[in-house]
Amino acid sequence: MKVLVTGATGYIGGRLVPRLLEEGYEVRCLVRSESKLDSSPWRRDVEIVVGDVLEPDTLTPALSGCDAAFYLIHSMDGADADFDERDRLAATNFAHEAGAAGLGRIVYLGGLGDGDDLSKHLSSRQAVGEILRCGPTPVTELRAGVIIGSGSVSFEMLRYLTEVLPVMVTPRWVRTVCQPLAVGDALDILAGALDATDGSDHIHEIGGPDRLTYEEMMQVYAEVAGLPKRRIIGVPLLSPTLSSHWVGLVTPVPPGVAKPLVESLRNEVTVSDNTFAESQVGPLTPYRAAVSRALQRSEDLEVQTRWSDAASSPAMAYPDDPEWAGGTELTDEQVRAANATPDDVFWAFTRIGGPTGYYMMDWAWRLRGLVDTLVGGVGLRRGRRHPETLRTGEALDFWRVVDVQPGKSLKLFAEMKTPGDAWLSFEVTPTPDGSVLTQTALFRPRGLLGRLYWWVMLPFHAAIFGRMAGRIVEAAETRLRRIPDPVPETADS
Repeated sequence: MKVLVTGATGYIGGRLVPRLLEEGYEVRCLVRSESKLDSSPWRRDVEIVVGDVLEPDTLTPALSGCDAAFYLIHSMDGADADFDERDRLAATNFAHEAGAAGLGRIVYLGGLGDGDDLSKHLSSRQAVGEILRCGPTPVTELRAGVIIGSGSVSFEMLRYLTEVLPVMVTPRWVRTVCQPLAVGDALDILAGALDATDGSDHIHEIGGPDRLTYEEMMQVYAEVAGLPKRRIIGVPLLSPTLSSHWVGLVTPVPPGVAKPLVESLRNEVTVSDNTFAESQVGPLTPYRAAVSRALQRSEDLEVQTRWSDAASSPAMAYPDDPEWAGGTELTDEQVRAANATPDDVFWAFTRIGGPTGYYMMDWAWRLRGLVDTLVGGVGLRRGRRHPETLRTGEALDFWRVVDVQPGKSLKLFAEMKTPGDAWLSFEVTPTPDGSVLTQTALFRPRGLLGRLYWWVMLPFHAAIFGRMAGRIVEAAETRLRRIPDPVPETADS
């Protein structure tokens, strides 16, 4: 069976693809930027078609010859309040093109919730399911609530709120009941949904075995993480907007994403009939075990995908790419010779951000992250998936990885709030005596405000970027000195 996976660069899609390959399916991925999959370990095992669900013409080659498709598209990224309109348009396009291609089945991961008072987020999830079912292709809609796994948005919100705040003043939603589902179980259920061959539409509610309030979930997390019991004080006065800004300050989730999620927390998301989930998985993973597994994966640096991997659009091309449209460019370029190999220099500059920091004046970077958070940006809290390896398209603090060439270069696009577009790039070239690092900060201003911003920041650039390049070279040279000479092999080796 040939299966199309949309959203393959997202949190669920990026984990579902290797699961399908393990089960023997032939997999095709629909992506907007092929380079985002270049670093995926399963890249060579899948077919890739570049397209966009908002552009119907691009769906024809993606769907052609496929037996089934997973629809894992969601437009909610905080950049646009009209995400529900984009969701509806995308679903309409996909349903029409799937019917024209004669697709056998669509499997869609939607959201739980009942009643007329659903949040905008949950209403959009269910509206997408309705639109898909209006097409000629049979649809299996799986309605889930909170998904718990390393790197999931729900887990990251829960984790940061619980770890950072021993005492919490919270709105009433902390006593809303939900049915959290382990990500591994969700993947098993998704894959199992392909078995439906009766030509009918199906809606299955799926959840874990435990019904818990969000307060209980935080207390269980604290126990599993070895933290003292949290003191949670519920008050009726915190609006979703205030709550989302509070979540944005404490967790890696920016307010634009947090707001629709927080609004959804007022809706109870429990399962009335969990038969389908149980038939696919058997005994479902308890919440406590799911939290323990997610924490262990994070500690072991085995986080396959993160919620921040997905973006509403590909990161803007670096200005030296062929598709660059020109415009005013303001740059700060630093060149440093290194008594180290290109691999050592590459190792040093690809470690920036996250726990390593930026080699120079980390307090200034943290202050910039805090300012970004206060004005509604993503800030620094997203961190990085792994302390030493990067993939094209993933988030790194308030940057997005535009391109990474092993042993050669790294290009980052700024997703912080700025009056213009900013990039930071690193390139290493070999020399007879070692290598040369070229570090470039590039800014394309928007209007007068953008130019003023650059000149106001110039003293900070002078203080930071030059010494930052020097520290990167020092780190590379130190790493070279720490690598021991190889031990000659003997018969006993």
